[in-house]
Amino acid sequence: MEGLAKRAAAAALEKVIADTRESRSIDQIMRSVAIALAATAVFVGLLWALGRVRKFSQAKLVGLGMRHARRLDIGGVEDVLQDRVADMVLFALFALYWGIAFLLAYEWISLVLAQFPYTRTWGEQLNGFLIGVVVRLAGAIVGAVPDLITAAVIFLLARFVDKFVCNFFERVAAGQIKLPWLDADLATPTRRLCRLALWLFALAMAYPYPPGAQTEAFKGISVMVGLMISLGASGLFGQAVSGLILTYTRVFRNGEYVRIAEHEGTVTELRLFATRIRTGLGEELSLPNTLILSSATKNYSRAVVGAGFVLDTTVTIGYDTPWRQVSAMLVEAALRTPGVLTEPAPQAFQTALSDFYPEYRLVCQAFPEGARPRAEVLSTLHSNIQDVFNEYGVQIMSPHYYLDPAQAKIVPKENWFLAPAKRPPE
Repeated sequence: MEGLAKRAAAAALEKVIADTRESRSIDQIMRSVAIALAATAVFVGLLWALGRVRKFSQAKLVGLGMRHARRLDIGGVEDVLQDRVADMVLFALFALYWGIAFLLAYEWISLVLAQFPYTRTWGEQLNGFLIGVVVRLAGAIVGAVPDLITAAVIFLLARFVDKFVCNFFERVAAGQIKLPWLDADLATPTRRLCRLALWLFALAMAYPYPPGAQTEAFKGISVMVGLMISLGASGLFGQAVSGLILTYTRVFRNGEYVRIAEHEGTVTELRLFATRIRTGLGEELSLPNTLILSSATKNYSRAVVGAGFVLDTTVTIGYDTPWRQVSAMLVEAALRTPGVLTEPAPQAFQTALSDFYPEYRLVCQAFPEGARPRAEVLSTLHSNIQDVFNEYGVQIMSPHYYLDPAQAKIVPKENWFLAPAKRPPE
């Protein structure tokens, strides 16, 4: 009987313990559910508040950026600049919003999973992973501070030297400093080359110090980028070298009238990769510097006396016309042309004695009034040549013979000085 009483008491005690555990388990589950619901409510509230802050910040920051963009008028692209500023602000807010939302969602998931026995391990692992990432990131930032300071010092020194170089070459360009080896108009391209070399040197010096610079991935990317540049920039490098040669050999300058291959016009811009010229017909041509360097360049402005440019044209007249008369008519036509200078005086040359006719070349110096293009002056000169030849009864026609002429095509001596040619005093 005593044994039965003990077993009954033990069974009753076990039942009480089981009921207590079950009650505690239910209470714990209810508490976990309540915490999860509260965390969900807080998460939803924070997302709603974050969205409201995003809309408010978007309106304020976009408006502020647009106001600042209106103050900048860069080559008439104010509207484009405003659109770019608005796009950058919206992208920054978008990235910040989703970054914060991801962190909130990550913490919410880890907190909810940690409240239940079967998922507590996952929640703790999520928290541990995030904490580990933050600790490693903080450690990497702290460890990279000395190298970042070194790189910052290198770039600060480069910035100081850059300001000194800019001030020096600006004074050279303004004529305040005279250098025997550097003209004032070459100061600007020389300043750009010195700045490029300076910043490339600073970049090479600071290359080992950024975080991750010694990793295999960073080295692999560097090799790949270098290979791409070496393969794709060979043509650009040739253009750049040609531009430097043209700049420092002074083949032509801005504002000079030149002829390059079959292209003729006024040089408007000499850049590192291409040169722009404007023709007398109003066309703007962009010529690669390698083409210019491999072609013969005729500079009509370099050989003139004073202002203006050289103007020339060629005609062919038969041998039966006195050459003195042809030369005098060409000079008279040049003097009738507006824009052609009388000093130095126009000159006519016989440049070739061909099989059927001599070739005459008229050379003069022109200085158009205002913005008169060279093409208009040349067109007027050609018109005056026709008028003068018609006035003196000389046809502009180059003969071509298939048989011997009935009479020799010579000029009698008494006709050597037909008008408008003048006989020299004896």
